Amino acid sequence: MGSAILMLELFLCLTVYAASEEFEFSSSKSSSHRRVIDVKGGPESLVWVVQLSDLHFSVHHPDRALDFKNFVGPALSMINPSLVLITGDLTDGKSKDLLTMKQNEEEWVEYQNMMADVIKRSRLDRSIFFDLRGNHDNFGVPVLGGSFDFFSKYSINGQLGRTGNVNSVTLQTGERKHLFVGVDSTMSVGLRGPTNLFGHPTDQLLAELDMELSQWDSQSEKPLSKISFGHFPLSFSATSYSGKSLKDIFLNHSISAYICGHLHTRFGKNLKRHHQLSRHFLSLQKFFQPNVHQLSFHGTANCSIEAPAAREFWEWEMGDWRKSRAMRILAIDRGHVSYVDIDFMSGTKKTIILPTFPLDSRFMSTSSSHHKYECHAVVSYETVRALVFSVSPIVSVMTRIYDSRPGYLNLVFEAPMRKLVDNTSRGDLYVAPWNYRAFEDPIPNRYWLQIEATDFMGRSTSTDLRPFSVNGLSTMLSWTWKEFMVMGCQWAALYYPMFWCAVYFILSILLIPKALLIFSIRHFTYKNKGFLNGIGFVLQELSRVPFTWFGFLGYLFYLILFPWFIGKVFTDDKDKGYMTYMGWVVKSFNQKGKHEYAGSPDIMVVVLPHLFFVVFPAILLTGALATEKQISRENFLSLTGKKEDDYDQEERSSLWYDYQRSRKSNSCVGNRWIRKVLLVLCLAVCWKHFMYICEYSSRLLKMMEARNCLEPCNHHSETLQGLQTKFSFLCHPGNRIGEMTTRIAGLSSKHMR
Repeated sequence: MGSAILMLELFLCLTVYAASEEFEFSSSKSSSHRRVIDVKGGPESLVWVVQLSDLHFSVHHPDRALDFKNFVGPALSMINPSLVLITGDLTDGKSKDLLTMKQNEEEWVEYQNMMADVIKRSRLDRSIFFDLRGNHDNFGVPVLGGSFDFFSKYSINGQLGRTGNVNSVTLQTGERKHLFVGVDSTMSVGLRGPTNLFGHPTDQLLAELDMELSQWDSQSEKPLSKISFGHFPLSFSATSYSGKSLKDIFLNHSISAYICGHLHTRFGKNLKRHHQLSRHFLSLQKFFQPNVHQLSFHGTANCSIEAPAAREFWEWEMGDWRKSRAMRILAIDRGHVSYVDIDFMSGTKKTIILPTFPLDSRFMSTSSSHHKYECHAVVSYETVRALVFSVSPIVSVMTRIYDSRPGYLNLVFEAPMRKLVDNTSRGDLYVAPWNYRAFEDPIPNRYWLQIEATDFMGRSTSTDLRPFSVNGLSTMLSWTWKEFMVMGCQWAALYYPMFWCAVYFILSILLIPKALLIFSIRHFTYKNKGFLNGIGFVLQELSRVPFTWFGFLGYLFYLILFPWFIGKVFTDDKDKGYMTYMGWVVKSFNQKGKHEYAGSPDIMVVVLPHLFFVVFPAILLTGALATEKQISRENFLSLTGKKEDDYDQEERSSLWYDYQRSRKSNSCVGNRWIRKVLLVLCLAVCWKHFMYICEYSSRLLKMMEARNCLEPCNHHSETLQGLQTKFSFLCHPGNRIGEMTTRIAGLSSKHMR
């Protein structure tokens, strides 16, 4: 009996031990991508990181990697950041003519070598580098972890085992915690461009992101700042299957900022956006935001400890390395987040200055800043502060404040800044005491700050003038139209409304004139004046040509119901997919070959231009030709005095001869120059089609020749058969237009990514 009880106790102990081991293993597995870094040395209240984005290393542009090697390593050595964040598009993945988009292993080897050299020259630890996928790093990758997923093989994250789509690191000082969470929202099935343009967060990814952002909420006794980083701006991020978005998660956690890349500086320099929780049920924020800031009304501040934090955050897109050679330094000083963008186009930087307080009222102030001011939580307001990085010793730093109320910048404050000395300092922080209450003002851009540093060689470096508001108010800014198009419009939400509006509009301009022609006794005529009457007459004459009218109507239904074209969407050139207006239908590798839609709303760069710039103009052009013919016929009959029933095929030549002799009018209709212009436009479209077909055919022949050189002779028949299939598909009228549109979309968006 005693031995049985002993055996039972032993069994229970082993069971509990095994369960505890399994729990510890699963816990460590779920938190393996988390890391805490104790930041040693002063200044105690401050951390700073470096962001790089859109490197686009390319075998066709070796200068990008060469400049990266020459500039970034020495700059990182001077700055000494706690983290280096590289937010996507590490390689270019494009052919020299920009038409073929797929992975190139040679570019990834170059990226690996350049990063190894930069880490060596900067003398920084490799583990503080975090790189993320961009859409270019995912072109044509059929499955993550496969043979064409070069990111997992050559990137720093891949080599350090950071395999998850969400990774976090916490920088911990004696006073605060600073949580950085990286999110990779590239699509799981990597299509080729240009239909690989958006971020695609899944419900699982959003749940992981929510968990990472909340990891310190119930544990940390220190104040906490949260920063998230990724590749895609929120305007180019789709929603998950359940309708949730990255913005929802960020607002729920009231992060300080989301920093990203993707758009490049060619669209503008004000690619920033302030997000705030909207309390209006029918808010248009789902579709667009007209300005950098949302309209916020500052009421009476609730200064109680239990008061909920304002649900808001900043989104800061940075410039690209590809052409702008841009780098960003971001600092968190006692919870105040600021940044400065560096441009290496003019060469190396000897001195870099980053003001950390007061904040720029255009891009950095938030509602929480105003709340701190109203609640007198202004302990950090007592000094003007700035980080100064330099390759040479600094002999003086001056801060100057200008008042813009007189209509010009009037210097009202000037003071030297002293360096906070620390034997284990990570960087040089300069401070200058000031009476901040002297600069309280309800106008957020009245006062402007500038800081100047001089090194021992006499070289002077000054910051750009930046407005600030001690009251925590924001200076309202407006985007340019290009900045609004890429930052203010929520394209994932706009795609289907725009698509169906275009379809219904084209359908209406086909059906309404036809219905009026059949059921109404009043018809449009060219003799009546007015723009709308002219358009109505053109569409009415188009509806009189049954073959053409039914052709356009049938083509419109074809675009809705059937595939637009078929192509090889992956780098391995094995599996084909076909595209509809809902996305690419491809074979899913993680669901046992199940076919699924991918690339929505990415395909909008093909679908919407085709509808707006091909189908609609083609209808108008064809209607114009029919209209010109009808007007010419009526003019001919009126001048000859004949009736339409009086002549047949044999008489037309003689009637035309009499018409030419009796014609006295020199009107544009008589000369028929309109028909000549329309025919020239038609020839231009046909020539574009012909040139593309020739180019595509030559590529197919080159592919066939290359395969003949590499494959055995018994595969020649299979290659010829595949070539014949491609040519037969190319001759399909609907798909030919779709192929041309894909090429046009690829050319028009070559600078965007």
